[in-house]
Formats: sequence, structure tokens, C-alpha cells
Amino acid sequence: MSAETIFTNAVLVLPDAVMSGTIVLRGAEISGVQPGRSHAPGAIDMDGDYLIPGVVDVHTDNLERQVLPRSLARWPSRSAMVAHDAQCAAAGVTTILDALCLGDLGFDTGRIQTFRDGVADLDALTPTGLLKSEHYLHLRCEVPALDTLSCFDTVADHPLVRMISLMDHSPGVGQYANLEFYRALRRRGGLDEATVDRRIGELQEQRARMREPNRRTLLDRVRGKGIALASHDDRTIEEIAENARDGITISEFPVTMAAAEAAKAAGMDVIAGAPNVVRGGSHSGNIAAADLLRSGWVDVFASDYVPPSLIEAAFRVAREGLVGLPEAVSMIASRPAALAGLPDRGSLEAGRRADVVRVRVHETLPVVRQVWCGGERVI
Repeated sequence: MSAETIFTNAVLVLPDAVMSGTIVLRGAEISGVQPGRSHAPGAIDMDGDYLIPGVVDVHTDNLERQVLPRSLARWPSRSAMVAHDAQCAAAGVTTILDALCLGDLGFDTGRIQTFRDGVADLDALTPTGLLKSEHYLHLRCEVPALDTLSCFDTVADHPLVRMISLMDHSPGVGQYANLEFYRALRRRGGLDEATVDRRIGELQEQRARMREPNRRTLLDRVRGKGIALASHDDRTIEEIAENARDGITISEFPVTMAAAEAAKAAGMDVIAGAPNVVRGGSHSGNIAAADLLRSGWVDVFASDYVPPSLIEAAFRVAREGLVGLPEAVSMIASRPAALAGLPDRGSLEAGRRADVVRVRVHETLPVVRQVWCGGERVI
């Protein structure tokens, strides 16, 4: 018989309500959710803390920050993966789609090594049971890059792939439509003005030559695989129309209100960045995620580059009255789980996977206290 764990005197954030009650785990599944206290021997008192489902993060770049903790100081990849996993688990993220970049546009050459090492490390670590959270792959394909297709070929049929996004970080489009912002960013990276201008010209010419054939090939190779397909940093309604025609069903991090509205009108799911919510706006001068949410154009939050931002964003938008807490939590749990094709998790319901996070709010800050993944306590 599977071991039973009972949590009582908790504030349960359920799919459609917040309830003081008790939740029962049996092995790796939730076996029951009940109102009120349990008087069963061994029931664990949660002291009035919130219990929410384990967070599902469909896009995190956090591994890159462990691989390169300081400029020019690359860390051993396996150690970096273990640290990344622990940080995500401590933030309440029990399902992680590691967003690894395929394709180099010449400014972030180490990303290809991070991609290759990251896949190899997951292959090595996943069977060991040493990882605290469950990991999958999100392939971020840099469409105008010369080496995107050769990178993609190595993982096209990898069993951990759950999402693929088509990106274009060329200067003058998407996130970097403002060329002055792009120049300033590259100057801060240590490049002189002449080098930046030369590279802008080269990358714009490369985009004109490579974007369309690479995009067509990627779309052809992904079609029929049943993998979530996203666009990235959409700016215009024309981009959304092209994506919808091509069968792309997710708009990830749209950078304008018009693009997000067009995506919703086309029946696409919209992912917004949780750090944008926590910081109160975009770090790169684009649309504020809270404004998109007020307009009803956001379905899912992703951590992007700060794993703790997900729970912080959910509690913040609920506190500010933008949505109720059950809906806010669904945006970091059940909805991203559905996007990733993982319907067995993301809500506190009987029969769902026993991924549970204990949260206490200190003043306005939600603090993760304990985490269970598949019924096993990992934090």
C-alpha cells in the first residue's frame, strides 16, 4: 500500500476556490481534498499557510545563469544543472521546461555549448532520481541563424521535448525593434560602436537570406509531432497573422498590446513574463505584462530568467485585484501544464500528481516554505 500523507489546517488554492481544509497524498498522487481540519493521527498541521499546486514553468533561461555566474567564468555544466534544478525547486517549480537556445547570432556564442551540455546533462541525470523537479525541453530556435537546423537535427526526436519556439533576435525586429536600445545593449557588452554597426548590417543581411528557408524547414519538421509550437516576441498583427496561418498556437512574450490582442483573436494562447509583473514593467521598454492582463490577453506566466517570479507574480496580480487567486495560480500551474501536454498535474484535485507547494505570505511577499514533487518532499 502507498504511503499516505495528510496536510491539514491549510488554505488550499483550488481550481475555482480558496478553501481552508485538508489534502491527502497517497504515493505520487493526490487522493483527496476536503474542507475543515483532519484529526487523523499523523496529520501535518500547515499552520494556516497556503498550499498551491506545483508550478509548471514552460520557459526558463535560469540554467544560463548557473553556467555563466560571472562574465567569462563558465561553470562546469553538470554542477550548473544541479544548482539550477535546486533553485527552481526552492521557488516551487516542480515541472521545468528548460529553454535552450539553438542557433547563434554571433553575440552569445556560449549558448550553443549550453544547449548541447544541457541536453547531455538531462540525459545523464534524469534516470538517477537526483533532480528535485521534473525536467523537459523547450527548444528555442533562432530562425535567422546559420546553425539552427544542424542543432535542431540532434534533438528533433528527443523524448523530453515538449515545446518549440521560433525566435528572431535580429536587430530591428521583435524585442530589438529599437536599434538604439540594441546598440546600447551591445556597447554594455564591451563592443565598440563600429563593431556594433558592422554586426547589425551583417545580421540584417543574414536575416533576409536565412529567415524564410529556415522557418519553412522547421515548421515542416515539427508538423504532426504533437509538440506545442510558439512564436516569440511578436510585435505586429502581421506577424501574428503569419504565425496563425503556419499553425503556431502560442504567442510567447508579445511585446505590444496589438500583437497580444491579435493573438487572442486568432485563438492563440499568450505567455507573458512573470518578472515583468514583479518588476512593474519590461526591462527592455516593451509592453507591461500587467497591462496585457488587465485587457484579458494573458493565459500563462513563465519565469523567463527568475524562477521565484512565478509565485510572486501570481500572488501580486491577485492582491492587486487583476484576477482572483485561483485564476492567478492556474496561470502558473494548470494552464502551462496543459500547454506542455502534461494534464496529470497543475491543480489540487484527486487523481492529479502530488506536486504541492507550501507558501506563507510575509507582508506582501509569498515565501515558499516546503515543496513536494510526485509526493516526495524535495524542499
